[in-house]
Amino acid sequence: MTQQSSYQVYKERMDRTVDLEELNNPVMKHAADDFVSIHTYDTVGEALDCIRNCRTESTILYFYVLDAEERLVGTIQTRKLLTSPLNTKIEQIMSKNLIAIPHTANLMEALEFFILHRYLAFPVVDEQRKMLGVIDVNVFTQEMLDIEEQEQVHSVFDTLGVKISEARSKSPWSVFRYRFPWLMATITSGTVCALLVGLFEATLAQSLILAFFLTLVLGLGESVSMQTMAITVHFMHHGLSQAGWYFYSLRRELTRVFLMALACALIVGCIAIIWKNDLAAGIILFSGILASLLLACFLGVSIPTILHKLKLDVHVASGPLTLALADICTIVSYFSLAAFILSK
Repeated sequence: MTQQSSYQVYKERMDRTVDLEELNNPVMKHAADDFVSIHTYDTVGEALDCIRNCRTESTILYFYVLDAEERLVGTIQTRKLLTSPLNTKIEQIMSKNLIAIPHTANLMEALEFFILHRYLAFPVVDEQRKMLGVIDVNVFTQEMLDIEEQEQVHSVFDTLGVKISEARSKSPWSVFRYRFPWLMATITSGTVCALLVGLFEATLAQSLILAFFLTLVLGLGESVSMQTMAITVHFMHHGLSQAGWYFYSLRRELTRVFLMALACALIVGCIAIIWKNDLAAGIILFSGILASLLLACFLGVSIPTILHKLKLDVHVASGPLTLALADICTIVSYFSLAAFILSK
């Protein structure tokens, strides 16, 4: 079977199973609003009577607890509800550890909740934590989840510059012609980085410890850029690149990466200070890592978005490009900050 016909079979199967546009629908479109709820001020006996008298047709997977203002405040295990004395207040035995889906979420974001937290159902709440409905795992068929896993595998290989069809059936020469250009991108970026390091030879002579940590700084930048790029490509693949999406995604990823960058910068900076008793090197490493990881995050979001706007192959091209630019930006920011700090 040819590559084109294999793709057609896969696409037709996917289209029959699930409409990916459906994943952009609001979660409330799929949530049941005839859920069973009990209140903090109820006793166990009153709660059991309420559950017996309910006329819901939805599957009851969890019991949700509301306060006097109808706000979601906890859940209660069936075992506790059945084994506790009838005069016990619900607020005394409920669990306050709960995860709720905001009513502004779409079905794709709800799917991520199920994958990450492994619950069978989630409450849907508004800004005031008032419960609007319940969405359970039956919304997502097993076949749909299988397709999601297949797409992620293809996405990972494409991001690295390798198509699965190339790896499976093509001749060595065909694979060479397809994959070697991306290796050339790595060689080019590595050469540019070497030339840039040469420009900062005087800075390295002032503080040799900077060279010791260069591999670590580059590795951190590459890791963050690839993680951010993979998340960005994943969401773009599911049709989320709508008006204003880029700035929302960039702000979200920068907020997440800032915390990681701050932690990494503090750890590495402290290591340098303790190891060599060099405060200047510690400050350079701290500021260099912080700046380079934020730049890497920016590239991880921006490169796929630009390629998408240019109608180029986002999956294949964004990986090598993002890595190459992340390395170059890391070198420039790291040594520029070092030169500035050491000149003071």
